[in-house]
Amino acid sequence: MNNIVILPIIIPMILGLIMVIFRRRIMLHRVLSILSMTGTGGAAAYLIYQVKHEGIQTLQLGGWEAPFGVSMVVDMLSALLLITTSIVALFCVIYAFKSIGREREEHYFYPLFLFLITGVNGSFITGDVFNLFVCFEVMLISSYALITLGGKSIQLRESIKYVLVNIIASFLFLIAIAYLYAVTGTLNMAHLSERVAEVGQGGLMTAVAIIFLFVFSLKAGLFLFFWLPGSYSAPPTAVAAVFAALLTKVGIYAIYRFFTLVFYHEPQVTHLIIGIMAAVTMVLGAMGAIAYKDIKKILTYNVVVGVGFILAGLASFTDAGMTGSIYYLMHDMVIKALIFIIGGVIIAIAGTSNLDDMSGLIQTHPYLGWMFFITALSISGIPPLSGFIGKVYITEGTFTSGYYWLGAIGLITSLMVLFSVMKIFMNSFWGETILSEEMEKGTTRGVMFPIVALVMLTIGLGLGAELLHDYVEIAVEGLMNPSLYIEAVLGGNAQ
Repeated sequence: MNNIVILPIIIPMILGLIMVIFRRRIMLHRVLSILSMTGTGGAAAYLIYQVKHEGIQTLQLGGWEAPFGVSMVVDMLSALLLITTSIVALFCVIYAFKSIGREREEHYFYPLFLFLITGVNGSFITGDVFNLFVCFEVMLISSYALITLGGKSIQLRESIKYVLVNIIASFLFLIAIAYLYAVTGTLNMAHLSERVAEVGQGGLMTAVAIIFLFVFSLKAGLFLFFWLPGSYSAPPTAVAAVFAALLTKVGIYAIYRFFTLVFYHEPQVTHLIIGIMAAVTMVLGAMGAIAYKDIKKILTYNVVVGVGFILAGLASFTDAGMTGSIYYLMHDMVIKALIFIIGGVIIAIAGTSNLDDMSGLIQTHPYLGWMFFITALSISGIPPLSGFIGKVYITEGTFTSGYYWLGAIGLITSLMVLFSVMKIFMNSFWGETILSEEMEKGTTRGVMFPIVALVMLTIGLGLGAELLHDYVEIAVEGLMNPSLYIEAVLGGNAQ
């Protein structure tokens, strides 16, 4: 057992509670936010080291052995997502210092931010299905408050849709949990894997698996993403950036965990459905991205495309596809936060999100323009940036599994993504300058540090992909070999 496992949940939760008590001590909130992210990042880095050298780390809360107690489990996939979450959240919260506004800061922005991170980290760590539901709700309740914080009409309008969709998803989640418990008599994920293997993934169990897929797809924005473009374009940029980077990834993680550990016995049914949903998601998301001339809409539809591409790797159910998905998942968390932050800065400077109303910003903001250019290449998977290696492996995985159509759709939509983001670059930065510095509505002062840091990170993830390979390989081995997870959690208690 390893008590470090619980730290990524405990640190942001405790510091968030302290902030609630000292509501108006904004400087304290900022310091504690940075300490929280660095603390969880440090714990995640230590867990990565332990998983690599000692295997999957577990903690049985209350001293009750699995499957009877509450299990916290960190394998390499969880650890990589924990450290990526900490890094992305750190730079999003630093960006918020200069952009979120004093009023939102005094109305619990930072505590809500940390509670959201608590839910995200808890979802990555928990080894129990019901506690996964609890962590989802912690994350979602925080996001409900963050999406409405400030009370603008567009936020309130879009929050209704966002809340209703997630309430329906949560209700179906509970129904799926009830059916699963009725059939297997357990909710511990490792124990579930054993029980499903024993009873077989027949018609009823496959139906339960599809219900879970529907629930997680709603939360991830896979196929059923009608709620996402409006909801992610309504809140302030700092909130939208962390939503785009992290919230859909929790749904993706849940799909990966369930369909590699529990429901992996009928891939010709479940994984084919995931592949079809991923293909439709990529196509519709890419069509939305190229159709609009609004920066917020273009970026939110690119979130949708990323979800589909990541899950194409799972649909292939090959080592190459899974390797690519993990690389691309980490890349997507970084790049979506980055492009949303840069997009927010562009909108703040121009005073509008309509591309027809801006031009020539490269003249007054060359550094911002060229960093957006690098970001655009990275999100499109152009080598040697971070999106390239994941796309290569995912495409290889889909071709290896015989899903040529899925790999082809991924490549075509990648070109559509490149067109959509270059449209932002050409319209906002190129051309004749129509805004003098005196006419600009905002400034880059105080917000360039997180942008530069994330740009360096996306370059580093691309150039240093080989350094990550050993860790990604361990993560893939854990996903493709469920017995490793089961043995780590249950040990001699498996039955």
